[in-house]
Amino acid sequence: MKYQFKKHFTLAEARAMLPKLRRLFAEFHAHRERAQEADNKLGRSLAKTGGDLGGELVAGLTKDLVMLNAEIRKFQAGGVVIKDFDRGLVDFPSIKEGREIFLCWELEEDDIEFFHDIEDGYAGRERL
Repeated sequence: MKYQFKKHFTLAEARAMLPKLRRLFAEFHAHRERAQEADNKLGRSLAKTGGDLGGELVAGLTKDLVMLNAEIRKFQAGGVVIKDFDRGLVDFPSIKEGREIFLCWELEEDDIEFFHDIEDGYAGRERL
């Protein structure tokens, strides 16, 4: 049978990734907050000076963003499908009864308890 995804996770493999994913989403949310604060500061400075801005604040944010992007790409290259960063919504391609499905997890959930067919999306979630 031909599948859409090359990598398929067992439930145990997907569960083993949850601590790393929790850390990734925590870093993402923290970076987003820092970026919003920096944007506000830079906006105030620009309004006062009308000049070019940059320096340590911008360099630090850029460095953080590059590192975070590299982490995200590692997960994606490993087969994890990140659907929503704000909610921490992740799908893990898997096989159930010979058909390709997604094991589905959200950051607020303690464990992976749901799956859905590839075509159904989040609305089609069912308990494992």
